[in-house]
Amino acid sequence: MTAPAPTQLLPALTGPEPVPTLASFGPPRLLAGLDETPRMDRVAHLARHGSLPKLTAQELVALAEDTDLRGRGGAGFPFARKLTAVMDGMRRADGKGAVVVNGSEGEPSCLKDTALLLHAPHLVLDGALLAAEALGAQEVAIGVTRKDVEHSVRQAIGERGPVRPALRVTLLTERFVTGEGTAMTNGLGGGPGLPSGRKVRSSERGLNGVPTLLSNTETYAQLAVAARLGALGYRNAGLPTEPGTLLLTVGGSMVVEVPYGVQLSRVLALCGSDPGLGVLLGGYHGTFISPEDARTATLSREALTAYGAVLGAGAVLPIPYDTCPAGETVRVAQWMAAESAGQCGPCVLGLPALADELARAVRGGGTGALDAVRARMRAVEKRGACSHPDGTARFVASALAAFPEEFECHAQGFGCGRPVTGALPVTGHQPPPATTPAPAPTAPPQERLLVDWTLCRGHGLCADVVPGVVKLGPDGYPERASMPLPARMRRRAQLAVRRCPALALRVQGGN
Repeated sequence: MTAPAPTQLLPALTGPEPVPTLASFGPPRLLAGLDETPRMDRVAHLARHGSLPKLTAQELVALAEDTDLRGRGGAGFPFARKLTAVMDGMRRADGKGAVVVNGSEGEPSCLKDTALLLHAPHLVLDGALLAAEALGAQEVAIGVTRKDVEHSVRQAIGERGPVRPALRVTLLTERFVTGEGTAMTNGLGGGPGLPSGRKVRSSERGLNGVPTLLSNTETYAQLAVAARLGALGYRNAGLPTEPGTLLLTVGGSMVVEVPYGVQLSRVLALCGSDPGLGVLLGGYHGTFISPEDARTATLSREALTAYGAVLGAGAVLPIPYDTCPAGETVRVAQWMAAESAGQCGPCVLGLPALADELARAVRGGGTGALDAVRARMRAVEKRGACSHPDGTARFVASALAAFPEEFECHAQGFGCGRPVTGALPVTGHQPPPATTPAPAPTAPPQERLLVDWTLCRGHGLCADVVPGVVKLGPDGYPERASMPLPARMRRRAQLAVRRCPALALRVQGGN
């Protein structure tokens, strides 16, 4: 069977006022109309898509079942089951309920939801309002992390005028874990926007403690499209077992809408790329597949299971030939460690330690360093307050499996001679110019814990607070005035600085 062709291509939008161009590759669907206007206001949206039908809760569940609609934020949970669970929860809560649109994209490699909210916000609002009216929810809340996205959604809400249920958008802190379910509802409820650490179903207790339908931006846009097309019309694209289209962010810089079942190699070619050294699917909690597999793989949940991969949040990241995959992995691992919510040991201590060991191995730490990396991965797995430690460990494990010779050569001190170009994008880091030769990746400058001998009185508390870093001599004073400070011990060192009765300690250096 010939794989279906990609339908539309949208250059990804990273600036405050992006103006997209759109090439058409088939019948218009989710992103229809963006070839004519960079942003569809309410009038343009209705002219293109028409009015939204009203559906009962039972009709909405049937539509989701008939189209096999699934969440597009990563887990791929069946939307019909979410609806049913929220309906049950609302019956037990005297009809109280809410709808939440998760519009956060804390991962720099993902821009599809940003593209939707900047350029087709009414499609997302349509789906959210359709669900809220069918369920009888009292509120629709949209959580975003970019100011330009917040402005676009707020403008779209204003273009609609007064509606029931009420619509509101909230700008949340931009961090990787903001999109976790309890972090999203906590933030929208006025809390800190961090994972709760408890297994709480939003269908039972979500926004402001009421049963909540929480799903990803694209999921609601797909729902709005399906409601207009009907189940049969929606199934005209995609596979019989996986109907419809999906949005992908390719290379961290392009958003493309494709039908399920399209070949990955065709998507890459459409975006001017190829599999390179391998392709990371699903983002930084995802899985690398080999160049050979990338040339034959088709984009569907069922097909990707053969490669141990998932579509996740729709990120497709090819590793170019001119970059160092080991260095790219270190860079992402360090960024993921810094994105911790800071609420549990596996994140606060485990992920920085994992990133440190990985950097040491890539700097030439020997095979023992690679063994230490694997030990650090095992130490964080299934122990976190949310899925962040597991996902980060899975990313590192996948990289080690996909590029074993690269990591082995680096560990033995040979390196590869290629720069780290930032093919796997992170925030807060500037990759070196691709035309400038760069040495093998190095770790950031290490911090040190310093002792001021003019103040130290030999209380010895520091050795108890920072064991392994501060060692006391026979006289009860620290043996050294300057001690290397591992990243995993930074918080304890800061505690020692605050507790020192003589104020003789300070932390110096590092980033």
